[in-house]
Amino acid sequence: MGDDSSLVAAARGGDRAALEELLRRHQDRLYAVCRRLTGNDADAADACQDALIAIVGALPRYDARAAFGTWAYRIATNSALDELRRRRRRPEPAEAVAERPAGGGDASSAVDARLDVDAALVMLPAEFRAAVVLRDLCDLSYDEIAEVLEIPPGTVRSRIARGRAALAEALDPGRNPQGPPRRPTRSK
Repeated sequence: MGDDSSLVAAARGGDRAALEELLRRHQDRLYAVCRRLTGNDADAADACQDALIAIVGALPRYDARAAFGTWAYRIATNSALDELRRRRRRPEPAEAVAERPAGGGDASSAVDARLDVDAALVMLPAEFRAAVVLRDLCDLSYDEIAEVLEIPPGTVRSRIARGRAALAEALDPGRNPQGPPRRPTRSK
């Protein structure tokens, strides 16, 4: 039905079908961001619904400085973080995740890996989780993430690096607990 900019223009003009198409086009990705940030389906659904309502309300003020999708990610990210603050949820320890039966196939292994990543993600502090999810799930650039989170690009890089390191440690606790190898020093 057209690109995002034409849908935005039509929706601003009162075209309800254009608005519905615009929201439908982005809803799954916005929900995925909310799901990864909140750590559970119920909070993600609430955050995504809040984000969609906020998008509709803010659409007249959307100035197109950023792509519509980037702008919508900002709203969804803020909604998910607000949901976390509002509910004061504490992440479940990885040990609390139900034991999964040993599977015999690749599909089962993929599901297990996904569940492990989800469990590890909820253990990250929200600021690291947001940066990692926007980069690795949404494939946003560092500059786009900086815009979404309203932080400098250098801070984005740092949060992604620290978040990924924490994820790697959570997924493989025995993995080099002392950090990266040190550079050899020159002998005199």
